[in-house]
Amino acid sequence: MTTNDHIDTARRLASDGEARIRWAERRMPALALCKEELRRDQPLRGLTIGGSLHLTTETAALARCLQAGGATVVLCGSNPLSTRDDVCDALIAHDDVAVFARYGEDRDAYYEHLRAVADRRPDIILDDGADLIAYVAQRHIGTAFVGIEQTTTGVQRLRSMQANGTLPFAVVALNDAPLKQEFDNSYGTGQNTIDGILRATNLLIAGKTVVLAGYGWAGRGVALRARGLGANVVVTEVNPVSALHAHYDGFRVLPMSEAASLGDLFVTATGCNGIIAAEHLERLKDGAILANSGHFDVEIDVAAIERLAAAKTELRPNLTEYMLPGGKVVYLLAQGRLVGQSAAEASPAEIMDLTFTLMAVTVAWAARQRAALAGKRILLPPAEFTDQVAAMKLAASGIAHDRLTAAQQDYLSSWQSGT
Repeated sequence: MTTNDHIDTARRLASDGEARIRWAERRMPALALCKEELRRDQPLRGLTIGGSLHLTTETAALARCLQAGGATVVLCGSNPLSTRDDVCDALIAHDDVAVFARYGEDRDAYYEHLRAVADRRPDIILDDGADLIAYVAQRHIGTAFVGIEQTTTGVQRLRSMQANGTLPFAVVALNDAPLKQEFDNSYGTGQNTIDGILRATNLLIAGKTVVLAGYGWAGRGVALRARGLGANVVVTEVNPVSALHAHYDGFRVLPMSEAASLGDLFVTATGCNGIIAAEHLERLKDGAILANSGHFDVEIDVAAIERLAAAKTELRPNLTEYMLPGGKVVYLLAQGRLVGQSAAEASPAEIMDLTFTLMAVTVAWAARQRAALAGKRILLPPAEFTDQVAAMKLAASGIAHDRLTAAQQDYLSSWQSGT
């Protein structure tokens, strides 16, 4: 391909990406309100924001919002299969955002792109999985004063860093805000996981036995949507409270050692490794399909499948067939990476409107609280931000809701009234 061909391809991708970003932005009205507030107040002027995020149309809308608040934005991906090249080219061509990512990049390129963002010495780091924060911490690149982490797996990593004293600055655990867990993790991940499975397989869910590993907010979202499509859902869990929730929600609860022989489709959503391990493979049905909804590709032991397989065939995008000893076939989706981001288009814009508005509000708050954050480590977004962003979403969507009267406020704030 000639240089002119590369230029023409980039221009075409940028045009396609711009059109898709506009479509997403129309469905993110709360973020649009936030963008206008940031444009007016300029709380991010002079700051560089570096992000390791899923580079989707919704992320592009977030980048534009932060730019409107005065920030310089530089981005890399948080997963090689979730990057949308047309979105990257649109941000580069139309918004002057520095983007270091390409779909399907190998591990070396992925870490080179993390380095490129770290080299810009960001003041604020936005992360999805904690790769960028960990990279900066390991190399003692000491310019950031705060990070914001938006996924369960990333928060787990950061708590481990905090425990061993390697977390170098304050990090807001955005993932742990009720607004993020109860909407993005449940509605968003629940839908995009099923969407990714359907796009990769064209599978009929009705009548299938779906084994879901992990019944946190994301797992609940997947389970409810699989049941809604007619699946018989079995849940595996290590947390007794979550297992009890699954039972009371009407799902059969089993250990994976028993569920492995029952499932037609397996979905992992735990944030932990070795969920479907070598010992489970021999118990799988012929034709079992394996998908992961967790952030990293460690929940399904892909190395064990590769080691045991006598043959491997790519049947269609994000669908690989493995022939195991004895002639049994199993199918792996999206290389064992998070299927909703890799085989589908991530969470819908209406849901990411909530998460990214919460993130933008939190970024602006952190910029104003820079001195107060010194010495802090992991903290939650201010609790009032959940109600604030939910109210913005309702108002932008034209939805009215009740408000407490003065008498009700007095009652709720008093203790004298009783039986």
